[in-house]
Amino acid sequence: MGLDLRWKELPVVQRRFLIYSVAAAMIFLLLLLRLWYLQIISYEVLQERSVRNRTRVLALDAPRGPIYDRNGILLVDNRPSFQISVMRQDVEDRDALFKRLAPLLGTNIEGLEARWQEGKRFPVYRPVVLAEDVSRDVMETVQEHSVELPGILTEVRPVRDYLEHGSAAHLIGYLGEVTETELQSDEFTDYRPGDSVGKTALERTFDSYLRGAKGRKLVEVDVQGKLLRQLQVEPAYPGNKIYLTLDRGLQRAADEAFGDQSGAAIALDIKTGDILAMVSRPTFNPALFVRGIAGDEWKKLAQDPRHPLQNKVISGQYPPASTFKIVVALAALREGVVGTKRTIDCKGDFVIGGSRYRCWKKRGHGPTNLKKALRESCDVWFYNVGLELGIDKLSAAAKEFGLGSPVGYPLPGERSGVIPSQEWKRRYYNKPWYAGETVIASIGQGFVLSTPLQLAVMMATVANQGKVLKPQVIRRIEDWDGNVLVAPETEVIREVKYTPKVWKAVEDGLVAVVNEPHGTGHAAHLDDVVVAGKTGTSQVVRRKSDEEEELDDKGEIPYRLRPHALFVAYAPAEKPEIAVAVVVEHGQSGGRAAGPIAKAIIARYMADKKAALLEED
Repeated sequence: MGLDLRWKELPVVQRRFLIYSVAAAMIFLLLLLRLWYLQIISYEVLQERSVRNRTRVLALDAPRGPIYDRNGILLVDNRPSFQISVMRQDVEDRDALFKRLAPLLGTNIEGLEARWQEGKRFPVYRPVVLAEDVSRDVMETVQEHSVELPGILTEVRPVRDYLEHGSAAHLIGYLGEVTETELQSDEFTDYRPGDSVGKTALERTFDSYLRGAKGRKLVEVDVQGKLLRQLQVEPAYPGNKIYLTLDRGLQRAADEAFGDQSGAAIALDIKTGDILAMVSRPTFNPALFVRGIAGDEWKKLAQDPRHPLQNKVISGQYPPASTFKIVVALAALREGVVGTKRTIDCKGDFVIGGSRYRCWKKRGHGPTNLKKALRESCDVWFYNVGLELGIDKLSAAAKEFGLGSPVGYPLPGERSGVIPSQEWKRRYYNKPWYAGETVIASIGQGFVLSTPLQLAVMMATVANQGKVLKPQVIRRIEDWDGNVLVAPETEVIREVKYTPKVWKAVEDGLVAVVNEPHGTGHAAHLDDVVVAGKTGTSQVVRRKSDEEEELDDKGEIPYRLRPHALFVAYAPAEKPEIAVAVVVEHGQSGGRAAGPIAKAIIARYMADKKAALLEED
C-alpha cells in the first residue's frame, strides 16, 4: 500500500525513466544470456557448423585389388574414370544449374533430375553422381565453367578394367552397386549406398580381399562450393593382389578354338587340380556391369537362349554319353565282369525285355573286346557289360570319380549332376528300377547327368591313376608388402583303388581312340604328343526312328534337337600332365566338334612347356 502511494507521488517523467531503465536492463540481461549460451553452451556445435560451411570431406575410393594369371600376367586392373558430382547443400537454384550443365555433359535435364532424386537416399553431405566415366574433354569443359556451376565437383575415381574382356568372365565375375538388402546384413556393415561390390564368382567370394580401404580428403570451398584448396588427405589403400591358377596363353587358345560355338571347356593340372583354362560360351563382358548395365543390354543377356550368364563348366548338366564308358569299363574290370580279352559280338542292336537298343553304328562292330569297344565306342559291348555289372555297382563306381555330387569348386554355383541308382529312383520317382534303364545308363544316357568340371576331374583321376583332386582357382593372395594371405594346397578328396593292370587296359583303349585307325577321336591326334581320349555324343531328345526324324527346311536336324558333342582327354599318355573336358552344345559329333578344341588346348600347353624349357636352358 505504501509503495503504491510513493509510486503515485513520483513525477510522470521519473516513472517513465524507471520503466525504460528496467526494460533496458532486462534486454541487456537477455543479450548476455544469449551470448553466454552461444559462446559457452553451443560452442562446439557452432564451431562444427562453421567449419562445415567452409570445408568438405570427400571420400576417396580404394582401387580394387588386381587379378593376375598364374605367371603374373595382369588380367583385371583399374583405370581412372572422370565423373561429375554435385553437393546438394551448395545448390540454391537447381533448375538453373541443370540448364547450364546439361549441354556441357551432352545429356538432358530430365536425366540430371533423375540422378538428383535418386541421390536423396544418400546423406546430404555426400556428393551425388550426375555423370560418370565422362571423357577428359568433358571434364575440362565443366571445370572451365565452374564459376557458373555452384556445387559441381569433378572427381577421378578408379573403375574396374577387365583387360581380357569376356575371357574367363564366368570365373572372375562382375561388380554391381550394393543393394538395400545387402546393406542391412552384417556382411556389408562397412559399405555405404552407391558403393560397388562383387556380385558373382571370384569378385563376390573374395570381395573382402579385393575391396581395399577407403580414404578421405578435407577440402576448403567458397560460398558457392567451389574448391579453394586441399587441407588434409588420408590416402585410400588398394585391395590385395590375387593370382589365379589360370594360364592366360592357354585360356586364349581355348577361347579361340571354341569360336562362336556354345558350350564349355576346362583344362586341369592332373598333379595339383589347378584349373589352367575355363571357357563357357557364349560369354559376356563384365565391364558392362561396372557402372550399371543398361536395361536393353541386360534383357539381351537374360533372354538369350544360349545362356551367356551361366557358367556352363560348373552348372551346365549334360548327359556324359560315351565318355561315361570309361567308368563302366573300369568298374567291370575291377568287379571281374569282363577281362581285357572278352569278346562280344555287336550286330548293331541289343534286345532285352522286348525293347531294342541300337548301336550308333547300324551294321555293328562285329566281335569286339575292351580295347575295340573303347576305340570305336561300341554301344552294344557296353549294353551287355553294364547290364551284367548292375546299376548299383555302376553308380558306386561313378561316384568314386566325382560324378553325381559337387567336386569342391571353390566359387558358388556348382551343380551336382545325377548318377542314378535303384534307391535314387525310389526316392525321387517312387518307382522301381528297370533293366532297360541300366542299359541306357551304361552309355551315359537316361538319367545320367554330369558337368564339364566333373568330367575333367574324372579324366584327371584316370590320368593320375586314382587321386581325385579338388579343383583350385586361386594360386595365392598377397598384400602389397608381399605377404601371402591365402595359398591353397593340393587337396586329394579320395583315392580310387584299381590295380595297375586295370588302369593300363583302359589307358590302352583311350590311346587307341585318338591314335589308331577307326578311333572315334582321331581329330585330336597330335604328331609329337600321345593323347589319350574319349568321344561322346549325347542325345538331347529321345531318339526317333529314321522315318520320324524331324528335319528343317534344309533337310537337316534343327539346331535345338542336335546332340551335344563331348570329348575328354589327358596328355601325354605316358606321363600325364593335363586333363581336358569339352562340351559343344548341339555339336552333333564328339570327334568332329569337340575333339579339335581339346587338341588345340593340349597343343598349346605342350608348346608353352617346350618354350619354357628352352628358355630355361
